[in-house]
Parts: sequence; structure tokens; C-alpha cells
Amino acid sequence: MSGAGRRTLVAANWKMHHLAADARAFCAHLTAEGSPYAAPSAPAVEAVVFPAFPLLPGVAAGLAGTPVAVGGQDLHPADAGAHTGDVSAPQLLDAGCSWALAGHSERRHDHGEDDALVAAKIAAAVRHGLLAMVCVGETAAERRAGRTLEVLDRQLAAALAELPADAGRFAVAYEPVWAIGTGDTATPDIAQQAHAHLRRRVAEARGAATADALRLLYGGSVKPGNAAELIGQRDVDGFLVGGASLDAASFLAIIAACA
Repeated sequence: MSGAGRRTLVAANWKMHHLAADARAFCAHLTAEGSPYAAPSAPAVEAVVFPAFPLLPGVAAGLAGTPVAVGGQDLHPADAGAHTGDVSAPQLLDAGCSWALAGHSERRHDHGEDDALVAAKIAAAVRHGLLAMVCVGETAAERRAGRTLEVLDRQLAAALAELPADAGRFAVAYEPVWAIGTGDTATPDIAQQAHAHLRRRVAEARGAATADALRLLYGGSVKPGNAAELIGQRDVDGFLVGGASLDAASFLAIIAACA
């Protein structure tokens, strides 16, 4: 458990990595005998895997009957329509997803997604009963300019406008853009300061009970070697893991550091 009795949550974001054989091997390792995810009972650390879209049905099948959830890395705000290359919330559900990721910095940067579009995607996820994992975070330039809290406030406010009252239906991931895939990790103090600020803002907008129940994840070069120190911070409730989640043994080692 993390602070205030919140159940730790660790998510694997595979991004545009892995083929079907890699995904099968990962699922087999993650749920092998001796793993906390080998049995259907709920382990101490909740886990979710976000594969690339073509891998979703196979991963959902490989994790069926286990406590590991599956999520989509993105979704379109519309339920259906002429949106080539996009995926809808009903399609994610049909593929076996229970989670949807929204607002990842790579979507914001690579595809020009702004806060309004991210909010519309969150609304679509919520409308269809998907749990939403919302990403917020500042770039290196914004941090140097002293604008970190301003950026977090803006992104969080847009997300909260569409998120449900029940904090169990969503999570927020703080991912400083300057730490994603760079090998530079926010220090435990930096992560704690950002997470504490986000929790205060949620308390102001939704009340203390919602803020206390909300799980705030850290994302940005998380590895087995730094996970224990980061998770030891009061307001860090888990991780959104990128590169280190591609290998099941590494992902399990991060989970073990949390447990």
C-alpha cells in the first residue's frame, strides 16, 4: 500500500514496441508459477499493461483469468466514424481493455494534442466505463522557466472537468517530459513535490476524500534500481513504466520494489 491506504498501481506502457511473439512471452513470464499474478486473487500491487493496438487481443487473451488488466494507449473522442488510423472506446472494450491512457506527452508532442482534445478523449473513456489514466507533465524548457506548477495546474484542470467523482475510476500520472526515455529521473523530492501539489489541487477541486483516494503515478525512466526510493514518497502511489516494462523480469522487479 502507498500513502493513506491507496493500493499501489504499476502500469507498463509498451509504446510502439513488441511483436506478437514478444507479447506472448511477456504474458507467460508475468503470470508464471511463483509470480504474484499467477493466480486470479488480487495481489498487493495492481498491474496494467498498455500494448500497441495490434497486440491488444493477444495480450488480453494471454492475461485472461489473471489479475493483470489491459489498456489502450490512446482513443478517439468519437464512438465511430471516418477517422482513419484511430481507435474508439467501444473498440478498446471489444479488444479486452478496461483502461485507456490519455494525454501522454508523446501524443501531445508527436500529434499536437492539446488539453481540450485530451479532455474529450477522457470523456469518451468515462462514457464507456473505461478507467482513465491521465498523463500530465512539463517539458525541460517549461521547468527551466519555472512554469512546472502552472503547466500541471492547466493540464489537471482540463482533465478533472471530464473525470468522474469516484477516484477509483481514474489515475493521474506525473511524467516530467525531460525524464521520459532520457535516463534522467526526477529525484524522489522532485516527484514528491509535484505529486503533493497535484493532490492539493484535486482536494481543492473535488474535496479531501477524493484527493486522498486518488492514485498518483510517477513516469520517467523508472527502473528496478530507483523504484523503491521513489515509491517511498508519501504521494507516489505507483508508476507508469516505459522502457523498463518491455521485459517482464524488469517489470516484475519494479513491482517487487513496490511491494
